Order: sequence, then structure tokens, then C-alpha cells
Amino acid sequence: MDAAEFRRRGKEMVDYVADYLEKIDKRQVFPDVEPGYLRPLIPDAAPQDPESFEDVFKDIEKIIMPGVTHWHSPYFFAYFPAASSFPALLADMLCGGIGCVGFSWAASPACTELETVMLDWLGKMISLPEEFLAGKDGQGGGVIQGSASEATLISLLAARTKTIRRVQSENPELTEADIMDRLVAYASDQAHSSVERAALIGAVKIKNVPSDDTFSVCGSALKKVLEEDKASGLIPFFFCATLGTTSCCSFDKLLELGPICNKENIWMHIDAAYAGSAFICPEFRHLLNGVEFADSFNFNPHKWLLVNFDCSAMWVKKRGDLTGAFKLEPLYLQHHHQESGLVTDYRHWQIPLGRRFRSLKLWFVLRMYGVRGLQDHIRKHIRLSHQFEHLVLQDERFEICAEVVLGLVCFRLKGSNELNKALLKNINEAKKIHLVPCHLREKFVLRFAICSRAVESTHVEFAWQHISQLATDLLKTWEQNHQQK
Repeated sequence: MDAAEFRRRGKEMVDYVADYLEKIDKRQVFPDVEPGYLRPLIPDAAPQDPESFEDVFKDIEKIIMPGVTHWHSPYFFAYFPAASSFPALLADMLCGGIGCVGFSWAASPACTELETVMLDWLGKMISLPEEFLAGKDGQGGGVIQGSASEATLISLLAARTKTIRRVQSENPELTEADIMDRLVAYASDQAHSSVERAALIGAVKIKNVPSDDTFSVCGSALKKVLEEDKASGLIPFFFCATLGTTSCCSFDKLLELGPICNKENIWMHIDAAYAGSAFICPEFRHLLNGVEFADSFNFNPHKWLLVNFDCSAMWVKKRGDLTGAFKLEPLYLQHHHQESGLVTDYRHWQIPLGRRFRSLKLWFVLRMYGVRGLQDHIRKHIRLSHQFEHLVLQDERFEICAEVVLGLVCFRLKGSNELNKALLKNINEAKKIHLVPCHLREKFVLRFAICSRAVESTHVEFAWQHISQLATDLLKTWEQNHQQK
């Protein structure tokens, strides 16, 4: 394919993507395929000779689309939002076209410097304390990671290194292995599984801190666990606080937890993967109060801020805590500006060496929507979640299981877990909308998340009518079966 054909085919692909997104509501939200559907549709090996673009293009609808779950459908209410917008798509196209691998400033100065500035822009939008910003000569700063899981792992590994060095300086007789064996990380019993996975990869113990009746961790619960572990000779070193838990969007109490972590020399990382985007709205910023006690903070613009995956924003108060844990300087990666103090080499802030020009997506979206446009998007989703909550509350057969703060509603039929499992099965087998469940204590709960950029009040109304009718049908069958028994 030469440049001339690329121009022509590129226009065709843009038209295809635009048509796909404009008419996505006409597609069934969840596919009708079984595992292994794709292999019989394609050859066993790559072609020896080139195929035409036309042949490849026609196979998109034939082979790929039948197996796609349409995350951007207005009938997709599962998991959390996967952000997307036309400015971000265009930026991704430019990112692919430039094709730089920005592991250091010298590898592509614009790639590095735009990221530093964009993370400062984003930090200011959510009123992060000044020490988290790079500025012109700050000690902190932001970086784009691939996911919140990576941000949690990076912060845990940095905390591990920092703690080992501190303990060895105080007790030179202790080996690294001695200390590693005693390290303990902590997170809420409602925290995302990626926190436990980070501890698994980091080869350290992790303990769940019990959450309260609102599914939040408070200071007294953390203090109790820490006292027990210190009395047993363990070394608490890391706590992951969650703002907007995956199950029910609950918020750990930062103002209670932060001072405890600071006093105990425990690195506090804040995972606000979904909820963090809402902090650009002044009426929700109070949910971030206490971030001033944290060592690191993360949220995902690729969830709710109209920036395509992957774009996970992470800030640290002291970037030396990251670079001190991961810094290696082979000759082939060195450049003559690295000791100037004026540049950032992001390879020291992450696990992989290579990185894409992801800040272009932020730059395009922040400029073309503006803060007000993004606030409108967040507020619309939250209004729609309260619309759904209101519909649920009007039906005495159902109950709301957690406070609706942002764009997630946790609800269920009053009754057994088996009844609610059957309802969810019927909802997802009908494939008119898509939901996923969670467990809140002993209850099996259905999650209704406002996700799509295109979702409107009519889609929420349709979803509720569909759920309500399926519930009516299920309860009738359920009662008949139990009467027969």
C-alpha cells in the first residue's frame, strides 16, 4: 500500500468507523457466538502472497463484528464506561502515524514533554495539591500508564523498594530477604482484584481491611489491623485506598486513613480508576479530600473522560521514589540531556521500556471539549443513573443495595440470590442490554452502569422496561415452580 492508496483507504476506514458508531444502537449489544467461533472462519496459516484491501475489509463484518461486544452501544450497562470520542480517535491515528517509541526525552522530545504538561493540566482540573504536579521545578509529576492495575503495581513496587532501604538503614544486619518476608500490604475487602495481583507479582503479603456498612474502609479498621501485625513483627508498608470501588462505587475515608499511613511510614496509593473523572466537577471534588496525605494517585481518563483506551493517569508526590526503584542506565539508552535536570525519561516510571504517544489523546480531547464540555458529559451520566435509581425505587419488588453517588446503580429483586442470578441470566440471554453482577456481602447484586457516550434517557427507560418485564415473567415462573414443589 503506497501513500496514494493509504489516503483513499484511510477515508474509507474513517467512514466505516463513523458509520459503526453512529448506528451502533442497531447492533445487538452482546454477540451470538460460542468459544472457538473464529478459527474455522480463517485459514490455518498466513497467506504466502498479498491479499487486497478489499478482501481484508469485507472480512471485518463477516469475521470480526459477529464476535464483538459493543462497549459503546447505548444498551451496554456492564462493568464501567470505556471512553471514546472522535477527537481521541483522530489523535490515536496521528499517534500511529508518528510511530515514535517515547522511552526517553531524546527518543522523542514532544512525546515526553506533552505528557508532562498534559498531566499537569489534568491534575489542575481535579485540584490536585501542587506537590503532585511537575510544574517547572516540582518534585512530583504525572505519567500515563496503560491501566490502573499497572499504576497500583508500580506504586507497590516503589513502596517496597523505599521501605527495604529505610529498614536496612535502621537495621543494617537485616538482609533484603529478611525484610521482604515481613512486608505487608493492605487494601479494602472491596478493592479491585488488581491490588491483590500486584502483591502477588511483588512477592509480598497482602491483607484485606474490613469495610463498614457503607462498604468503605475507615481509620479505626486500618489501625486495628496494623497494630495486630506490628505486634507480630510484620512491617506494614503499603495501603491502597479506593475511591469508587468496582462493586458499588464506595469511597474509603481518606481523611481518616491518610494521617495513619503518614504516621506509620506506609505508602498510601489512591485508586480512583472510574470515579476520578468526576472530580473535575466541583460538586464531586470533596470525594478526593485527603489526597494530600497520599504518595501516589491514579484515575483512568479512558473510562469516563472521552479518551480512548489506554490512558491511565498516575501522579506521585516524589518522582524520585519511582525512578529510584526502577532506574537503570545502559549506554544505548543514555543521552547528553539526561543529567541536566530539565528532562524526564518516562522509562523509569513504568514497567515496559517502550511507550506510545498517548498524551496526544488528552491534548486533543481537553482542547476540543474543554473542561465545561467534559463536566457536562459526567453530569449527564450521573443524572441518568439517578433516573434509573428512581425507576427501581418505584417498583416495590426491587431494592437499591448501595448509595448511588456517581453513574452506577446496584440493585436486585427482593429475594434469594438464586432468583437474582436467574434474572441476570435472562437479561443477558435476551441480549437487548448487557449487565454484570457483583457480590455485596452475602447478596448477589446486579450492576447498572451508565457507560456509552451516546446513551440517552430513552435508552435507560427502555432498559428498565425490559428488566421489569423479564422480572415479571421470572417471578410468575418462579412462583409456579415453587407451588408445584
